[in-house]
Amino acid sequence: MKVVKKTAEYTVYQKRNNRYGVQGNNKQWINSDDKVKILLAEGLITVSEPAAPSEPEAEQEVAEAAGDETAEAEKDAD
Repeated sequence: MKVVKKTAEYTVYQKRNNRYGVQGNNKQWINSDDKVKILLAEGLITVSEPAAPSEPEAEQEVAEAAGDETAEAEKDAD
């Protein structure tokens, strides 16, 4: 592993598989949200937003819901 950045609070390492490891000044590895926050602050990673559902899918869900309501209304009429 090679040192990418060293600060008073942590050291950022780059592994051979190009992933990053963050080790605190107490020699404990930092994981999860704290690691993501550090890597984002250093500009080493980017986080993408989850894709929003496309409009045709949303229209299809509305149509299915409307179809269910009409089917229930027909059953009640019988």
